[in-house]
Amino acid sequence: MSSAFISRSLHPFRNGVLKGACPLLLASLLLPSALLAQDTAEVFDPSKVEPQKVALELFQVPEGLEVTRWAVSPQLFNPTNIDIDHAGRIWVAEGVRYRKHFDRQPDGDRIVVLQDTDGDGQADSSHTFVQDPELIAPLGVAVFDNKVVVSQPPNLLVYTDVDRDLKFDPATDTREVLLTGFSGINHDHSLHSVTAGPDGKWYFNSGNTGGMFTDKSGKTFISYGNYRPQAIGPFEFPHDGAAYAGQASDDGHVYVGGFTVRMNPDGTKSEIIGFNYRNSYEQSVNSFGDVFQNDNDDPPACRVSWVMEYANFGFCSNDGQRSWQADRRPNQDTQTAEWRQEDPGSAPAGDVYGGGSPTGNVFYENGALGDDWIGTFLACEPGRNTVFSYQPKLDGAGFKLDRSNFATSNAAGKFAGSDYLGGSDSVNQDAATQFRPSDVAIGPDGALYVSDWFDGRVGGHQDLDDSCSGAIYRIAPKGFKPVVANIDLATTAGQISALKSPAPNVRSLGFNALAAQGESVIADVKAVLDESNPFVAARAIWLLAHLGDAGQKAVQEVIGSDDEQQRITAYRALRRVNGFDKLLAGQLAIDPSAAVRREVALSLRDVDAAVAAPLLTVIARGYDGRDRSYLEAFGTGATKKEIDVYNATKAQLGDDDALKWSDAFARIAWRLHPESAVADFKKRALSNKLDDTQRKLATDSIAFVFNKGASDAMLDIAAVDSPNKSNAIWWLLNRSSNDWQEFNLMPELTKRGIYDPAKIVVQEVVTPDPEASPKTLPVISEILALKGDAERGKTTVQRCIMCHSIGGIGVEFGPTLNGWGKTQTREVIANSIVNPSTDISHGYDGTELKTKDGKTVNGLLIKDGNPLIITSMGGLTQIIPAGKVEKKWKMKRSLMLSGDQLGLTAQDVADLVEYLKAN
Repeated sequence: MSSAFISRSLHPFRNGVLKGACPLLLASLLLPSALLAQDTAEVFDPSKVEPQKVALELFQVPEGLEVTRWAVSPQLFNPTNIDIDHAGRIWVAEGVRYRKHFDRQPDGDRIVVLQDTDGDGQADSSHTFVQDPELIAPLGVAVFDNKVVVSQPPNLLVYTDVDRDLKFDPATDTREVLLTGFSGINHDHSLHSVTAGPDGKWYFNSGNTGGMFTDKSGKTFISYGNYRPQAIGPFEFPHDGAAYAGQASDDGHVYVGGFTVRMNPDGTKSEIIGFNYRNSYEQSVNSFGDVFQNDNDDPPACRVSWVMEYANFGFCSNDGQRSWQADRRPNQDTQTAEWRQEDPGSAPAGDVYGGGSPTGNVFYENGALGDDWIGTFLACEPGRNTVFSYQPKLDGAGFKLDRSNFATSNAAGKFAGSDYLGGSDSVNQDAATQFRPSDVAIGPDGALYVSDWFDGRVGGHQDLDDSCSGAIYRIAPKGFKPVVANIDLATTAGQISALKSPAPNVRSLGFNALAAQGESVIADVKAVLDESNPFVAARAIWLLAHLGDAGQKAVQEVIGSDDEQQRITAYRALRRVNGFDKLLAGQLAIDPSAAVRREVALSLRDVDAAVAAPLLTVIARGYDGRDRSYLEAFGTGATKKEIDVYNATKAQLGDDDALKWSDAFARIAWRLHPESAVADFKKRALSNKLDDTQRKLATDSIAFVFNKGASDAMLDIAAVDSPNKSNAIWWLLNRSSNDWQEFNLMPELTKRGIYDPAKIVVQEVVTPDPEASPKTLPVISEILALKGDAERGKTTVQRCIMCHSIGGIGVEFGPTLNGWGKTQTREVIANSIVNPSTDISHGYDGTELKTKDGKTVNGLLIKDGNPLIITSMGGLTQIIPAGKVEKKWKMKRSLMLSGDQLGLTAQDVADLVEYLKAN
């Protein structure tokens, strides 16, 4: 690593995130030791690249469609995100400087413009719009006429191409920091792309590196959680997340983790409309105003979700201090625990599909694909070499999300090279696993365009492809001939044409131009209401709400529609323009549609209790006791007025005798969990007249009341021998180090004989180091040359159940093996058995702790603080007082025993591989 190279690679940021220190010294201070120990890559030279690409014959798409290659390196490199403008040009955000490669392109990453000038279905023109030292693998680009919005932490940047020559020249054009304060420079869990909504607003999100920003209205918004990584490279995050996690924003609400923002295009009137994600990569807003996204996992529990307005998506604790692992309850599976699906206030997770690395997405409403695909949400999943498709259908107050593979290079599902799979980095050369879709977009020609990062590795902030190869594939009907209409935004007809465009950010151009004309275009816009495509028709509803009294009168008429989605859209449109309307809310609070009533509930979040409580009581009557989306919308509407709403609903739907509550009202009380309900919850928890499920719900309700009365009630429940006793004890131990910490529960736990730290005897558990064991197994290639026998493997796998569960038998210490092998290559499976430390699955990093009396415990740290809870090999779980611990640290090896340590022969491993492939 030469100092000359480092000097070239460091450029002072305009906003001070890169300090003006000596570059070499700065690098030595800030670079992780692992990076300092390795050689820095040479400067990236595009002229020396030998482009890599996926063979077209590997792709499978629905009948009648085909995949063609629209662009390939060197026309673009490492595409992180794309957008398509009104002329059909594709704009690409590149990530050549991704993570550990931050210094291989000293002049900065680029925003590139590609175009098919002759209409033959392939890009023949590629040039740089801007290359900026501040661009370090930006994760978002959005184009609105001559404004190019780039998501580059700590800033949301707007480049305005004043002379419209498609090249940024600082002498002629302008560069604005629209918003700033987003953490995650050179990090995947950071600021993502901007999308135009049908309401004239801009939407964007950030992953759980979080941020604190002040919008152009002067309001400051804060969202930090328990994830606080260090920057990779000589960069600094703008804020200390630990100092701000759990603090309220200027709107009076507390947000944590990843979040979605809705705002005016000029950066005013920002709102956080969803939060507590791990790393939602992008959001899509359909013409009804519904927001859909995907979210990454930790470990395998990736999800695709509908974003209910203001929803908390549950990844970390509500105070921003604890991981989901710290609050995982006994017997909760990973998917339930990770997204806190048994906690009041957490939104339904949606389609939780397991391991992956979700990236870009788009909602298809009209275009070249045909009527069968109207209303399809498309989500990229590079960890599975696939673009998923969903056609969301209203299901009560939520949506049913059924998943299909829309486009894949890996129909056999033999995945490799993803962090959720384990296995070594070298196990990634199968051509089917190289397709890593980073984004999907709709062109004004109505075709789909998918950008391919192309790499043998994805997830875990890793990559292997030093060529930085990338491609863009087009998915369209067979024989498709692209036609991009010439949209004249100076005419009403051209504006209407833009409004009807298949491309979301092009539609915004028509929206803004028509809105500027006011009531003079009402007749033209009302004509769009008659479109047979419901999504296109819905665009007119939003626009009419912006066209004065006459336009809003037309929207009021839509409130009487027989179509529930149209009624929802009309209510949203009027609310977005005029704010909350009590009369209209009262009218729709008794709507026959649960989804319409849900919208009314959400609109009550910031309405005073005197108005909101009666309306929410009416809405509560429509709760069937099962619809979680409906209950969450109701609870969201009751925010900061839970006691008033509880009293109002109890008077109408509950009973003074808590044992006479209906299951539906018990759920309402659980969701609201006001302090005044503790006595009722305790009565239900202790009553043998209720079944175990009802008693457990009451106990769990108390755990979310953060006062001394709640902790005292839990102590009383824990003192009674009942099926609920262990649950109550778990809550006491968990809450004693967080939300009930100020009540000093430890002395009382000891006094009642529930938990006495002095009597705890720590059992030493040391996982043998595989490096200290004799190596008897041959290399992987020799093992795989043997013929394995699945029946013999069924017997051999019994040696694994001390750490793994399979077929419902065994210990859930390591990842469950059910179905795991079906998604792996044989090489990955064999390597995981022989060399388990090569690639440790997310969430299974081991901890070693030393006690003050010299004992060592290796295991998974389930709960930090006082006491600690750690689970070791064999499923042994110990509750250890913090005062007994001398020190603790993360282990650099796996907690799993190697094949050699288990005494396996090469044939045993081959047999296990065959068994796991089949089960």
